[in-house]
Amino acid sequence: MSEPLSVRRAAPQVWSVGALCHAIADALEARFNPVRVAGEISGFVRAASGHCYFTLKDSSGQLRCAMFKRAASGLAFVPREGQRVEVSGRLGVYEPRGELQLVVDAMVQAGEGNLYEQFVLLKARLQAEGLFEAERKKPLPKRVRGIGVVTSLGAAALHDVVSALQRRVPHIPVLIAPASVQGANAAAELVQALQALYGFAAPAQEEGAHGDSAAGKVHVDLILLVRGGGAMEDLWSFNDEVLARVLAQSPVPVISGIGHETDFTIADFVADLRAPTPTAAAELCALPLDQLLDACGHMQLRLQNALVRKLDRESQRLDQMASRAGRPAALLGRLQLRLAGLGQRMAYAPAQQFQAQQTRLLASQSGLRNAANQRAQGQRSRLEHLGVRLGAMDPQLVLGRGYAWLQDDAGRPLTGTAQMQTGQRVQARLSDGTADMQVQAIRRAQA
Repeated sequence: MSEPLSVRRAAPQVWSVGALCHAIADALEARFNPVRVAGEISGFVRAASGHCYFTLKDSSGQLRCAMFKRAASGLAFVPREGQRVEVSGRLGVYEPRGELQLVVDAMVQAGEGNLYEQFVLLKARLQAEGLFEAERKKPLPKRVRGIGVVTSLGAAALHDVVSALQRRVPHIPVLIAPASVQGANAAAELVQALQALYGFAAPAQEEGAHGDSAAGKVHVDLILLVRGGGAMEDLWSFNDEVLARVLAQSPVPVISGIGHETDFTIADFVADLRAPTPTAAAELCALPLDQLLDACGHMQLRLQNALVRKLDRESQRLDQMASRAGRPAALLGRLQLRLAGLGQRMAYAPAQQFQAQQTRLLASQSGLRNAANQRAQGQRSRLEHLGVRLGAMDPQLVLGRGYAWLQDDAGRPLTGTAQMQTGQRVQARLSDGTADMQVQAIRRAQA
């Protein structure tokens, strides 16, 4: 039998890395460019040169983008994290790193990004429920017995927090509840870690007699929820609604230190206190040990001074009591003199009281007699005055001066011509008798 003919294939071309990248860039240029892409901005950075670098992403992929200063200077808005945009440019390969890259020539807004929109809607709903209100936030404890930390065991934030706590408060025990801080399961793990720490939160009255935790158990009085910085999608697990509600139900205060100072998550708004960084959260949780020692030293000095002053006062009081108890004869003599004086006052008291009452009675009699004499004299003077006035009004005196009193037959006085008639008989009373007369004529005076 004859052997089958072997199939020979052409050997593949051997490319240099740079040449292959250049060839791929040419293929992309011929196949796709110019291209227009819509997506969400993530990790936007503006370099000092004016060039902008960011990632354009959606639910199924992401694409690195570069927008050079010339194109960035023509933007009519400031791009922000999570914003949905439409860009146009040239798709190519960044040959030094062999990475697919879109060089953006123009960018327009296409509405808010999906992640950012979810963040805004959840924030508005929880805020309307009152989860962000200052009234519901718990103040930090003045004395911390134990600190709980929720973060990833592999996170740099854990090292920063532990270092800060060891430097500032090495006497306070730290309980770490590990959880993922990024990824699909991160929010659920964070919730489980917080709930695990809630089991160590105990009221202060369970402390031992010397301030130590009862039965050696760590009592968590404060919880730190920390994570390093990152893009919005990296911090997205801290925007979970279930996590926010679990934080609001925490029995102890929670300090959030998530990302950098410019990063905000829903957990930051719900937490009792927000720190700009994980290290700052550790520094806020308790007073440094040296300050506590200084305060204890000051309190010890005040206690010693108060004790010395108390001992001095009691010693002086004891000396006074001893001095008084050592001379009972002098005290007895003073008491006898006082008793004799009281007896003498008691013996003379009735006579003195009778004399005083008699003196007051004589004075009252004299005053009553003088008052009666003065009143009688006043009444006599008034009576004499009234007699003089009454005498001056005697009609007989008026008749003696040449006047007459006219009256009719009935004895009624006649005081005017209107009461008289011609031929009427009238009687005139004079100073020394009466005269009967008849009216001959009546002449009335003119008005």
